[in-house]
Amino acid sequence: MTTALKDPARIKELKDALQKRREIMDAVTDTLRVEEKGVYVDSERAASFRNALAEAQEISAELKAMEGYDEIAQYMDRPAGRSMAFGAATGAGAPPEGEFKSLAQRFMESTEFKEFQKSGSLTMKSSWIQDMEDMAGYGQKDVYTTLAPVQSTLGFGTTQFDPIVPRNYRTARVRDLFPVTPTQANLIDFFRVTGFGSSRLDTSSNAATVPERSGGAFGLKPHSNLTFEADSAAVRTIAHWEAAHRNIIQDEPQLRAMIDNELLYGVRLEEDDQILNGSGTGEDLRGIFMTPGIQAYDQTADGQAGDTKLDALRRASTRVILAYYESTGIVLHPYDWEDIELTKGDLGYYVLATNVAIGAQQRVWRQPVVDTPACPAGTFLTGAFGLGAQLYDRAQASVRIAEQHADFFIRNAVVILAEERLALAVKRPEAFVKGTFA
Repeated sequence: MTTALKDPARIKELKDALQKRREIMDAVTDTLRVEEKGVYVDSERAASFRNALAEAQEISAELKAMEGYDEIAQYMDRPAGRSMAFGAATGAGAPPEGEFKSLAQRFMESTEFKEFQKSGSLTMKSSWIQDMEDMAGYGQKDVYTTLAPVQSTLGFGTTQFDPIVPRNYRTARVRDLFPVTPTQANLIDFFRVTGFGSSRLDTSSNAATVPERSGGAFGLKPHSNLTFEADSAAVRTIAHWEAAHRNIIQDEPQLRAMIDNELLYGVRLEEDDQILNGSGTGEDLRGIFMTPGIQAYDQTADGQAGDTKLDALRRASTRVILAYYESTGIVLHPYDWEDIELTKGDLGYYVLATNVAIGAQQRVWRQPVVDTPACPAGTFLTGAFGLGAQLYDRAQASVRIAEQHADFFIRNAVVILAEERLALAVKRPEAFVKGTFA
């Protein structure tokens, strides 16, 4: 259907004319002067502005009419089609043959399918989605569609769906006490150094003043007994997954975000446990508690009468100092941290009341505190986390989604996987003290 109204040359002519009227009006507005009695413009320019405005309105109305006609023409030129539901209700039957392409034909002609054929992969990189406006005659439901969750409202009233309530995630992690280095390797080789001030009563550092000559011979310098042990730390994977229906992932972004966060949170919980308690066998990291050569402090055996848990933490930190390190953090169980925060002075005041304030950082004896269930109750760890050990990130925590699992593809289900890869090397074991409360 070709008419003068759809002539591109005519449309361009009208738009050019409209632009000229706009230039006339812009020229008039540029000459406006603001005076005490109001805005001034001479009568000739005012008349020119009114004429240009009237002509611009007529041109604009003609352009709008042409756009409206074009929409109607496109609608009328579209092949007629009836839905299967309409045909079943009216007895008209399915749409006549040849008025539309089958879904299979449309799918095989799609860009997504052609790229899939060229790739040689077993999985399409992206889904082919059929536009709803082109679905006439393919048996879609005209009025009702499947709703999730499965619930319908009969009669009057509406259903209210409340948002999901996320958990508050603990921000302090054991990893926060360590320096973290990225790595591209899957095995970290390092030397563990022991024997230099490994206890507060004995040190293998024999540095001393030396005479220039002794008995006619040059002075002999003393030898310190440092021990170097070759060791390695393998990169380990911490991961878990959850299943979900693909429609939920597409339709409920908030639900997907919650699943992602919950999975990452679970990875962090296991990470705390591996850093502290990993056995070093199988696929476990070698945790600090399981590293040979770390110091020990027992409040009952090594403390003094009347010592509290606060005293035990301070005395254990002294052992770190005597090994020539500075303690940079404390890790303990939430029950033990509760006891410490509830410690009262002789007059009934809380000793650590300043740390109870909102927003205050958890600190004791000038050191940050991480309370985690990964640390056994009655046990604590203090040490030079910045020098005594190193965390290596091979792959930081990430979330991936795939449908290649069992029969998930034909069930419209997907797997949401969260994982990370890391290694832990404890290079100076005497820099750490594993303590036991009374």
